[in-house]
Amino acid sequence: MRSNRLLPLLAAGALVLSACGGGGESVDTGTGGGGGGGGGNTLVAAVAAQPDQFDPHVTTAYPSFQVLENVYDTLVVPNAEDLTMEPSLAESWETSEDQLTWTFTLRDGVTFHDGSTFDSADVVYSYNRIIDEELSNSFRFQNVASVEAPDPQTVVIRLTQPTPNLLERIGSFKGMAILPENAAEDLDLTTEANGTGPFQLESSDASSTVLTAYADHWGGAPTVDGVEFRYITEPAAALTALQNGEVQWTDNVPPQQIESLAGDDTVELQTTPSVDYWYLSMNYARAPFDNRDVRRAISFAVDREAVAEAAWFGAAQPNQTAIPEDSFFHTDYAPFQPDPDQARQLLQQAGVQTPLTMGLMVTDEFPETVTAAQVIASQLEPIGINVEIETLDFATWLDRQGQGDFDAFYLGWLGNLDPAAYYQEQHQTDGPNNYQGYSNPQVDQLLQAGATETDEAARKQIYDQAAQLIVDDVSYLYLYNPDVVQAWAPGLSGYQIRADKAINFETVELP
Repeated sequence: MRSNRLLPLLAAGALVLSACGGGGESVDTGTGGGGGGGGGNTLVAAVAAQPDQFDPHVTTAYPSFQVLENVYDTLVVPNAEDLTMEPSLAESWETSEDQLTWTFTLRDGVTFHDGSTFDSADVVYSYNRIIDEELSNSFRFQNVASVEAPDPQTVVIRLTQPTPNLLERIGSFKGMAILPENAAEDLDLTTEANGTGPFQLESSDASSTVLTAYADHWGGAPTVDGVEFRYITEPAAALTALQNGEVQWTDNVPPQQIESLAGDDTVELQTTPSVDYWYLSMNYARAPFDNRDVRRAISFAVDREAVAEAAWFGAAQPNQTAIPEDSFFHTDYAPFQPDPDQARQLLQQAGVQTPLTMGLMVTDEFPETVTAAQVIASQLEPIGINVEIETLDFATWLDRQGQGDFDAFYLGWLGNLDPAAYYQEQHQTDGPNNYQGYSNPQVDQLLQAGATETDEAARKQIYDQAAQLIVDDVSYLYLYNPDVVQAWAPGLSGYQIRADKAINFETVELP
């Protein structure tokens, strides 16, 4: 998933729901702190997959951001209740009348985990690193002319055009984290971290990642001594570990047990509608998937309700666009109803000889993708398309996606807060997460207009138009919006489930 928040997730800021598997030696990060996980006042959290790395400016992997959410801070941060932006490392900000200059006043008395003092030079360094090195989130700065530090407590961002979603661009997820000046030169950021967040990274290996509380955090010391993220791929095993007391929290809940667990007093289960979406995308660089009629045929063959039910057992809402129905920016556009005859006609019109074989990349580190792919395969078989499901570890999955080595893949984008996060990076020509290779000049024009429009109603109209073109062209074959589903030990307090799937353990108290 992108943890733009890509797969996301998801991003999620979109994040892709992504995770790297793999073993290797235990990594001692050298950041100090207490001992290993699971003991005393340490929260043990069961998660589905291992982080691919810990550089917040480079990774797009949701399993990485599950950890990094607790290690780094951003200038602003989504409020846990309604996801509106509120102060974090910046305690206040103001904009010029022409909306081209944003001035941020930084919080005083903040230190990094190594004890060094946070100031405006760290913000300038962090943002310029993303921009100058064209890292995964450089797209978020496309309207930024400069980032300046007139004094240690002030940051000025100058824009080339009004950017109504600037706060979302710089604060929606920890891909926009503030690192200490010269961090990339001083540390191996793939395995080390030096943030201002409530926890510091102690160690990580093939079985778990361990954080320890940072006592000097500007918001106060966390209420637990540490957090151990334990990788348990199988949802049933994660649930068993929670029920027998081996772990105290998990987001890896078997979908088929969500309904029954709601009345089970051995766990506390909570769900909430998410801002995530899941989709299938085909490779425009590979025939016949470069043919719009072929993609539309596949879209007519897919029964999204059946896919959502198989993947989430009622904890997901079918949707043919990205944005969930409870959002102001949702558009009720659903041109593809299951119609095998129409699908076969389009394949014939495209000159496709059947049976056609299509590879579909999924990962067993997110088992629902495998289940859903099996349903999609059964739906495409009657129209003459044989789906070869390629079940990969997510490290391999990510590598092949980046190399363009796929016919199709199935994934999710997480943590999306602004309409631009749902569409721009994924569908603008040469967008950083446009792995499918989609290009439509009309969509480009609309997405650029939406990114600068300050009137909310006019902005919605622009994104509605863009969404319809993206859906009609099947840049993404949208499937559903899932609920956030998490469970924890009875008596655990101070934790809040969030629609953006950000996991913050700062105020958790163990039973």
